[in-house]
Amino acid sequence: MRLLLLLLALAGPVAAEETIVTGLSQNRVAITANYNGSEILIYGAVKRDAPAPSPLPVEVIITVEGPSTPLTIRRKEWVAGLWINRDTILVDAAPSFYAVASSGPMDEILTQTEDLRYKITIHHAIRAVGITSEAVDSEEFIAALQRLQGTADRYRLEEGSVQLTDQTLFRADVILPSNLTEGDYRVRLFLLRGGKVIDDQERVIGVRKAGLERFLFNLAHQQPLLYGVISLLLAVAAGWAASAGAQLLRR
Repeated sequence: MRLLLLLLALAGPVAAEETIVTGLSQNRVAITANYNGSEILIYGAVKRDAPAPSPLPVEVIITVEGPSTPLTIRRKEWVAGLWINRDTILVDAAPSFYAVASSGPMDEILTQTEDLRYKITIHHAIRAVGITSEAVDSEEFIAALQRLQGTADRYRLEEGSVQLTDQTLFRADVILPSNLTEGDYRVRLFLLRGGKVIDDQERVIGVRKAGLERFLFNLAHQQPLLYGVISLLLAVAAGWAASAGAQLLRR
């Protein structure tokens, strides 16, 4: 027993464990006819068993990732007066939506090693294995994808948007655009100190079509023949109504 106490004394004080406790303002989003985007409040607190083990401040990074799909990226070139497709690369999986919110500048609060390990930034969230063999300047294709998705408000980096109070409480408002892809959106929260991740947690937001949009979506995928017939009848009815209206106006 004395030997055990001596060893504990020589080892010094045990570092305080820091974890995060998180919550979402909503975990479901319904896409309806008048849906024009929504705002998700992500909040939480740093839980400690003892005073902070280091004078270095804690930082928080939050990512929201939509369903991923394979993508083919082509580069067009102007040849003989025409735009034609030249080089092409295949991306294994690219998020349909990806937002990063942080409590400070990313290059100051996150090391490259931790970024590579947890795939936090947008660049690492895009899974493109073996693209270097498909094109010499393959990284330019990934940069172009990020730029295009950013212009469409699907990829977003918001440094400093996480409000951190007293090194304990934090919150961030993430806006989901109107052009959402249906599926599960993965919310990841990272607690960092000195550029390293000391705890992380994951939540899920379910995005689903609702109402008439859900009915039409299911009909188109489950009974495509019936969906096609109904669409044709509606088109004929709309054409007939437009023609009848025009004739009435002529009178």
